[in-house]
Amino acid sequence: MVKRSVEKEIKNGDYGRYPKMKKRGSDKPVEEIVRELKKPVFRYGDYRERSLRIHGLVCAKCGREFDDSNRHLLTVHHKDGNHLNNPPDGSNWENLCIYCHDDEHSRDLLGAYFRNEEKDKPK
Repeated sequence: MVKRSVEKEIKNGDYGRYPKMKKRGSDKPVEEIVRELKKPVFRYGDYRERSLRIHGLVCAKCGREFDDSNRHLLTVHHKDGNHLNNPPDGSNWENLCIYCHDDEHSRDLLGAYFRNEEKDKPK
């Protein structure tokens, strides 16, 4: 009787010298797996550290240097204005201090004011 149960187990492929590997299945639908694979390699939130590593702790506009104690004053500016455009090489980023970053974004508002553009004027 024992012999039959061992033979039965070997025939099933679960045991023996070279057992068959069981396939690992996923309960996720194919669409969800494809969606996960299409996600960008770099999440939207981690581009700051990448930019600081690539470009250094220096403001690209005024040249002020930063260290670990004041690196929070250094921001990442997207050159094309698109916060979702985060290439891995950092070509759309520049590190700016908070003062230069504010200046960069206020230039458009000030220019629109002097050009008397209605859409950007405060009501």
